[in-house]
Amino acid sequence: MESEEVAVAAGDDALKRAVEQERNGAGVTALDDAIDPSLQVEAEKARQRLEQGAERAKEDGGHDLWDRMRSLYQMDLTVSNTRIEQQLSWYMRHPRYIERVVERGSRYLHHIVNEIEERGLPGELALLPIVESAFDPFAYSHGRAAGLWQFIPSTGRAFGLNQSWWYDQRRDVLDSTDAALQYLERLANRFDGDYTLALASYNAGAGTVSSAIRRNQRLNQPTDYWNLRLPNETLAYVPKLIALAKIFQDPEAYGIDLPTLTDEPYFEVVDTGSQLDLAQAASLAGVEIGEVYLLNPAYNRWATAPDGPHRLLVPAAQAEQFREGLEALDPRQRVAWEHYRVNPGDTLIRIANRFNTTPAVIQEANNLNGHIIRVGQALLIPRASEDSDVYALSASQRLERTQARGTNTNGTRLTHTVSRGDTFWDLARKHNVSVRQLAQWNGMAPGDPLIPGKQLVIWSQNSTAVTTAAVNSARGDSMVRRVGYRVRQGDSLSAIASRFSVNVSDIAQWNNLNVNRYLQPGQSLVLYVDIRNSP
Repeated sequence: MESEEVAVAAGDDALKRAVEQERNGAGVTALDDAIDPSLQVEAEKARQRLEQGAERAKEDGGHDLWDRMRSLYQMDLTVSNTRIEQQLSWYMRHPRYIERVVERGSRYLHHIVNEIEERGLPGELALLPIVESAFDPFAYSHGRAAGLWQFIPSTGRAFGLNQSWWYDQRRDVLDSTDAALQYLERLANRFDGDYTLALASYNAGAGTVSSAIRRNQRLNQPTDYWNLRLPNETLAYVPKLIALAKIFQDPEAYGIDLPTLTDEPYFEVVDTGSQLDLAQAASLAGVEIGEVYLLNPAYNRWATAPDGPHRLLVPAAQAEQFREGLEALDPRQRVAWEHYRVNPGDTLIRIANRFNTTPAVIQEANNLNGHIIRVGQALLIPRASEDSDVYALSASQRLERTQARGTNTNGTRLTHTVSRGDTFWDLARKHNVSVRQLAQWNGMAPGDPLIPGKQLVIWSQNSTAVTTAAVNSARGDSMVRRVGYRVRQGDSLSAIASRFSVNVSDIAQWNNLNVNRYLQPGQSLVLYVDIRNSP
């Protein structure tokens, strides 16, 4: 969803890539590739949870959350249109996709249906996150839209969804759902209760839809959604939702085996009172840390935001355990602390970067009124209690995996430091890659500004550019080269990664390795290293 501009949400990108691959005989594996591989374990747990829910629903007489959602339907699902038939055909050919999005959405759907019912909105809107994000809470589109409901920064801010280094409220399950439903209700009121026009406006912007209506009025043509001239993305947007609503209304008629969802809350909201390490939260609740991130995807780092909100969504079954553990926890153990003595050349920004925090947090922890620090000064710095790999769904770890998956391009990995005047377009053209690829490798959108000094990962397809980068690095810039390495007795991936200043995940991707298996002496590896940092 984007306001006044057209967005292609991450879920829609996945559908498009899958369709293109299927037409070329490559199947639908792109749908799996579109979702972070680290979520696969959680997806399997979701599948098991749905099976257990199905058994409970049978015991309760067969009523589940879908029955409740269907009872809230208000849109006209009898409408006949070629665009709807095309979407129905695609979903019927890919029933596994429905299963996957339900698995991912099972954490959030009960809350969404509750909110829709309280507002008296059409129950079909509960399925909109499938169209927007495929229920991936970390979805980020090329149009800078984020979260289940795909808010772009400006629209998010207009609805009170703020974005900071610690916390992106556009991904907050509670706040983004509230904002999305407010927005949809406002759009429906603007178009006299017509939810097809409201949905089209949610995708393309109300101004775009209003312009299309005025055009048809001038031409004495119908002004309903189905007769408007709109962007291609928007022409498919409403048909996707209607097709999904029809399938969820009568899955058997479309050959879909719809997983059962029990009509009961999946999570509870627990007040934490202050900042809390997410690994500590997982331990107190007795759940995997991945579950904490999936219920609280707005937190970008290893802990909740210092300035709040001081709350966590916790699986309902573990909520009381979490509350009791939190109450018994020594406040000093909420986050780990590092005692640090300022060295010559240190600045608050450098220290903050070293400890994966912000200058503001260090200032607050040490009662500093400004940015001035002295050599020898003792500082107390909050830090993650576990290694970074433990926080696998934090923003930095997700970005590392995205950059490592760039190896699928068979290019050479370079690190480019942004200079004044650099643009995505110029860099992409220089390295024979697409602007969208370049932005995606760096967790950005093509419209994001490039700040001088920022480091970008580029999987270059241009051998000349790679050679030039190596020459430039000899003059002090990054010097990335392909290095062959033969495994020695006692070597491990972590030891090799440390020796060459690269990431374990990168080595695994470069060499198609399973990180849980041992390396064999004599085994050959390919590394892409900055030779200035190599032994």
